[in-house]
Amino acid sequence: MGRLVCVGDSNTYGYDPRSYFGGRYEETQRWTGLLSAAGWDVVNLGMNGAEIPRREATVQNLRSRLASLRPMEWVTVMLGSNDLLMGASPEQVSARMEAFLQALSDFPLLLIAPPKMQPGAWVDSDDLIEASVALAVLYAALARKLGIRFLDAGDWNVDLTFDGVHFSPAGHRAFAEGLLSNL
Repeated sequence: MGRLVCVGDSNTYGYDPRSYFGGRYEETQRWTGLLSAAGWDVVNLGMNGAEIPRREATVQNLRSRLASLRPMEWVTVMLGSNDLLMGASPEQVSARMEAFLQALSDFPLLLIAPPKMQPGAWVDSDDLIEASVALAVLYAALARKLGIRFLDAGDWNVDLTFDGVHFSPAGHRAFAEGLLSNL
């Protein structure tokens, strides 16, 4: 097993929604930590609240960081939930993702669609749930178009917490198992 660089939002970061100030689950509970325990060299670049980067400077900084981490087996990218939560349509999110992935085209990319949102404290409309389902379909088509690898975390029975967005500890385990079985 080699290096896995994980670009994502709070679910990659390991945010524990029971905390008020950005607390994280223990390393042994986070999907990135579980992959480390399985033998991967994991670099976790997840950030709470992260949306798909659109500013050139942000993308260039990430490119530099990724270049410094070579060699790597994969750069996993799981973003888009926060874009939806901030009001972007699935089509807008997919277009943002396409521009972002094209800027990273010289890295071994693995696009992961986040699991479907569920009703909860952060998800108060069926529109958001439907948007998260549509996003997975659009991401699959985008990955085919760009010729990159794609996985849909919606296929892994990832348990979410009371907010309808964040992984529970059981969700982190299910996500890790789904990813491990596909790497």
